[in-house]
Amino acid sequence: MFITALDIGSYKIKAFLAEIDKNRKPFLIDVLEEYSSGVRKGEIVDVNEILVPMGKIFEKIKAKDKAAIKNIFVNVGGANIKCQNSRGIIAVSRADNEISQDDIDRVVKASQAIKLLPNRMIIHNITREYIIDGINDVREPLGMSGTRLEVNSLVIDVFSLNVKNILNSIESLGGGVGGLVYNPLAASRSILTKSNKDLGVVLIDIGAGTTSMSVYEEGKLVYAMSFPIGSSNITNDLAVGLKCSVALAEIVKIFFGRAISSEVPAKGKITLQEILEKSGFEANALDKNFKSSISAYFVAEIIESRLEEIFEFINRELKIIGKHGQLPAGAILCGGGAKIPGIIDLAKKELKISSDIGLPETKELEIYHRDFENYINEPEFATVTGLLYCGMDQCAKESGWLIKENLSFKKVLKYFMP
Repeated sequence: MFITALDIGSYKIKAFLAEIDKNRKPFLIDVLEEYSSGVRKGEIVDVNEILVPMGKIFEKIKAKDKAAIKNIFVNVGGANIKCQNSRGIIAVSRADNEISQDDIDRVVKASQAIKLLPNRMIIHNITREYIIDGINDVREPLGMSGTRLEVNSLVIDVFSLNVKNILNSIESLGGGVGGLVYNPLAASRSILTKSNKDLGVVLIDIGAGTTSMSVYEEGKLVYAMSFPIGSSNITNDLAVGLKCSVALAEIVKIFFGRAISSEVPAKGKITLQEILEKSGFEANALDKNFKSSISAYFVAEIIESRLEEIFEFINRELKIIGKHGQLPAGAILCGGGAKIPGIIDLAKKELKISSDIGLPETKELEIYHRDFENYINEPEFATVTGLLYCGMDQCAKESGWLIKENLSFKKVLKYFMP
């Protein structure tokens, strides 16, 4: 059986192709990437454009196995996704008060009975705890006795058009969706350990178009949120500040950027020759008004300012949920933006908690080519690795991911009708 994990990002589209053997062991067969098109702020805004890079990836996957694109686990991103607590309550149905699977299914469904705008739909209903006759923090109520069963859930809903565009894009290329996973949950699956989640942690995924966060405490997801700002905003700021192209600004950010300006010599320079060597550009391809050298300190100031804004968003949400400065496992950063030198020290300073870079855990995988191991051991592969694990989890047993195999948009809407 094959699983395809598809991470649709604003900058790149990444895909993992894996085969699950009869012992449920996953083998990573291929890693694919294409520059993204038609995606803005984590959402597909032009279906026709996204079909070009996605089509290239699908053709490569079909060359390995045609059935592999029929079981795709794909991310849902964007800043229009909302997270809210919900509670469901039912009376236990059996005369002997033993809680059955039907009772559990009914109380979970009851927790989904929340008011949604007509253009929104639920993608996750995550159980945080069950309560039996007032006894809290029950993890598995099946077979226990009680007269009243309650559940505390975290309900995540999304703009319906976002889901429609994802499904239509995949289906128009002959693919089938096995599951949709909200970005922060996918990244958490590949990065965070049980210890992180038990102690209390915030995972911060700095992508190109968006930054997302997920907060865990006592092993439970407490909160998740996305913001319409990411590392591409840093690139754009640099392009404006340096009066150069976005492509050149990206080179400057990647190879010469620093997150803390005070750590850069005030008179430090980045020469045109250094930039040309790193970029591979010809001198005549650069903007005419681009200087022969630029201030390294000025570059760091621009980067630091935008990163401080990102951490300000994170701090604001942590304060709202009462977790600011109170997460013992600290902050773990992933995504392409997490690779900016000095970002950990800046995160510690701004968030007032310990911070570190998170790399996707690959011990659960058998990797077909050894070259893949070093290649994917980077923070920007957190989401696609997590999507693969989510697919494995669903294939191994029925799980909490709500969207079932090969669903069309109409079937998805029908599934969530009250």
